[in-house]
Amino acid sequence: MRRIIGLVVAAAAAVAVAWWIAALPGTVSASIGGYAFESSTPVAAVAGAILLLALLVLLRVLLAVIGLPRGWRRWRARHRRASGDVAVTRALVALAAGDPGDARHEAARARRFLGDTPQTLLLAAEAGRLAGSEDEATAHYNRLVARDDAAFLGLRGLFRQAMAREDWAAAAALAARAEAAHPGAAWLRAERTLLAVRTANWSQAFALAGPDAPRISYATAAAEAAGDPAAALKLARRAWKENPAFTPAALAYARRLREAGREGRAQDVLRQGWTMTPHPDLADLALRPTTDPIARVQQASRLVGGNPEHQESHFLLARLSLAAGLSGEARRHADAAARAGLNERRLWMLRAELEGDAPAGREALRLAATAAPDAAWRCDACGAEQAAWAPVCPACHVPGRLRWGQPLRPALTAE
Repeated sequence: MRRIIGLVVAAAAAVAVAWWIAALPGTVSASIGGYAFESSTPVAAVAGAILLLALLVLLRVLLAVIGLPRGWRRWRARHRRASGDVAVTRALVALAAGDPGDARHEAARARRFLGDTPQTLLLAAEAGRLAGSEDEATAHYNRLVARDDAAFLGLRGLFRQAMAREDWAAAAALAARAEAAHPGAAWLRAERTLLAVRTANWSQAFALAGPDAPRISYATAAAEAAGDPAAALKLARRAWKENPAFTPAALAYARRLREAGREGRAQDVLRQGWTMTPHPDLADLALRPTTDPIARVQQASRLVGGNPEHQESHFLLARLSLAAGLSGEARRHADAAARAGLNERRLWMLRAELEGDAPAGREALRLAATAAPDAAWRCDACGAEQAAWAPVCPACHVPGRLRWGQPLRPALTAE
């Protein structure tokens, strides 16, 4: 309804204006050179309006012709931008799909349309890596490093390359530059921690590790490797305080206490460790200063006093009693270890040594052949057995996964 009313009003106004022009009195005359023109006022007004309209149209045409090159450039820029965005998207899809050919092709198209922007250079570098052309990727990463707005992207790529080829010195230098370019980056902190682990820089690994990392393993390893006795003792105490039941931490702390001349405190730490998690290495360290067989049995009795009924406590006393010639005590503790659940080869080999050629000795040898393997340090990530504890599994390089115990048994599946 409003539109109809508007049209009616506009038509009425147009009719009124036309009527007014038609009613104008008088004439209009003009002379140009030898030519003279004369017309009524209404006709002259209409002719003037038409001439003005023609001039406006001509002016618009001239402006359009003059602006044609600029308009062409703008249209071409929009077209290149749109084509470049399409190429970037396709390159990302090809990278995600693991298609090196398409990734390199689309990355090249993106650079052709958009130029060497941080996005296109990063795409070209990642496409080169995917295609196995590390030199090509390095060249693009270096171009990124040369830019103030994208240096971190280039340093990140170069760092990953250095880590992949295990060039630890180059990786450390690149990590320092990346930290300066983007301080406090979470990704860089995690990568620097991994670098410290791979280079056995345990103090740095402990300083950089986040709350989810095996910090106690790093602290223990740092205490073992530290050259400064005071710093080593401080690190070992920190690891032990964090988890007194962690045998490697207890061992490291006790060793550093012994080196500092605090033998009584070292023995206290070892006894507390045995009370929480009995382990043969705790006994070996506790008994190392003692050489007399009988004295070793007595000291072992004090060591296991907080957990005397554990199978490891009975086995330790059985082994030491046998070495001291106390056959009765050795047999009693061996029987107690078996009753406590110990069924490993070491127990039956000890029984065989204790019984000699008697039928009980031959039976012990038979049982040793079918008994469970001895407990050992094993990686719960890859299952590899290690002769000693380490902060990182030497087989799979996963940190903090060595555990003391039996090998993992594969789960049974129903047929």
